[in-house]
Amino acid sequence: MPTRESMESNRALRPVAHRVLAPELWRFTRRSVPRGVALGMIAGILVPFGQVAVAAVAALPFRANIPVAALTTFLTNPFTTPPLWVLAYWIGRWVLRLDVHVAGAPVQQAATGWLQWFMEAGPATATGLLVLSIVFAVLGYALAALGWRVWIARKWRNRRNRNHL
Repeated sequence: MPTRESMESNRALRPVAHRVLAPELWRFTRRSVPRGVALGMIAGILVPFGQVAVAAVAALPFRANIPVAALTTFLTNPFTTPPLWVLAYWIGRWVLRLDVHVAGAPVQQAATGWLQWFMEAGPATATGLLVLSIVFAVLGYALAALGWRVWIARKWRNRRNRNHL
């Protein structure tokens, strides 16, 4: 992950450095962290390549924490992507009410008719990915906000106990 100082010295970022390097986008606050988690989830699930860059750029207008948005995109990795896509296909089939079961097609049929298979499974998978990204973004936002609140409450409780002793 590039540091703030390395980004300041980058020639390509100089025209937009004042916007990208705004301190509020790099501070961990109760509002920016959940926003970063939600944006990272959306970019991680919906964008197949360049997820970190998309999440970082999307963090600018939403005033989300850039490091959190970038790190949350790693939810999708070579180990989690196949199960997510299968789940997305099932969810998409359910949402679109498709009766045809394409995922269990024999291997030779999928190898020869991959374009037909993609045309049948594509809309369901795309719909499922959209639904998954929205659900994960809402859950991620809620869990990050709740986690932040619990962390701050624990700090206050420890400070109060320390001051009473």
